[in-house]
Amino acid sequence: MRKILLTLICLLALNTVYASNSVSFIYINGSNNNDEKMKNWYEEGVKKLHPVLREKFTENKTIKEYYSANGGLDVKQEPVIFFWGDKSKADLDYVKGQLDFSKAISSTGAYIARSLIAQYLHDAIWVQKSHNMIPILEELNTYIKKEADEGRDVILYGYSAGSFVTYEYLINKLRYIKPAEMFKAFNMDEDFLSFVKENPKKDTCISALSYNYAGIGTVSESGEVILNQNVEQLKKNYLKLDEMTELACAPDKHLRGIVNFASPLVLFYSDLADSEYRLNYCTKIMTKYIFENGIFWLTVNFREDPLGFPTSRNLTWQEISDKLNLQIENPTGVIYDDSSVWSRRLFAFAHTSYWSAKSVFAKAIVKSFVNGYKFQYDKEYQDKVLKKDSSRTELLDSL
Repeated sequence: MRKILLTLICLLALNTVYASNSVSFIYINGSNNNDEKMKNWYEEGVKKLHPVLREKFTENKTIKEYYSANGGLDVKQEPVIFFWGDKSKADLDYVKGQLDFSKAISSTGAYIARSLIAQYLHDAIWVQKSHNMIPILEELNTYIKKEADEGRDVILYGYSAGSFVTYEYLINKLRYIKPAEMFKAFNMDEDFLSFVKENPKKDTCISALSYNYAGIGTVSESGEVILNQNVEQLKKNYLKLDEMTELACAPDKHLRGIVNFASPLVLFYSDLADSEYRLNYCTKIMTKYIFENGIFWLTVNFREDPLGFPTSRNLTWQEISDKLNLQIENPTGVIYDDSSVWSRRLFAFAHTSYWSAKSVFAKAIVKSFVNGYKFQYDKEYQDKVLKKDSSRTELLDSL
């Protein structure tokens, strides 16, 4: 009898732990947040937004149904704030020093214009540079691993230039690369391909391939993956790929989605439209991975926000599959953009009003989640949207 009671207690404990799907919201700052005043402004804004967003997210009927197979949705009470703004401060201080030097030889108007450009664009340009971005991604991954180790999945919220970080995290840290297919695509000789076949490895990510980890290859400025040219060393490094994958990549199946907002991603990553940019092949495979692994990627911008650029016209997964020339199997993920949200703010203040308009913004995120899934998987709703959008044919023909 005592053994039976002990077993029941253990089962109840397990049921308590796994009864709901625990999720942490990780908020990533944007540019112009690198001094103490702006850091406090950002963190206070997140703390005001999070309870409202958490309530809207967990109480929505459609979201409840979506997560019902996992026992519901339990969002962590406290926000997780990932702050990278301080890392750019030294470089920005140098720029400001040069501006002060130019003040004596410039007109007042030119000096003010330069100051504004430096203040608002410096960080957005700074964080794009790979030698600055990579340490940020590594630190963010430690935050995500910590949440995963504590039994929680994560949803990333990228504010403004923070959307660059979420995008780079997807590209560099998701496990969408199949090593055998990668080496085959590189036209490696039969001896090497046989070696890979005899030593199969798990799906991996770009970061794990890098010289900071497995030493298999690196990504060039043109977006091309360049393999280690020493074949024997390449084989040796390949054998430790699984170990490096666990160190370098996102924890498997723990990233549930990202929400980019106030996002100028398209403005700063316009090379995504360049068919000659080799890294776009990785973007295609990553897109397939997102759909097949139930990840959602939402972009939500206030229509008054001059820096809130639409990511793209919303396309069905079938249209995306056709255009990327990739077969997407059993899709459950979503990529969806809603850049038409009314904030009721003047355009000059809209970019920094996502916190003050927290109820409107939180409601818009939930609506985007719901409409995104309906657009992809509710045939009646999809047909209604497609019929209404008369410009789609012209758009699709141009892709």
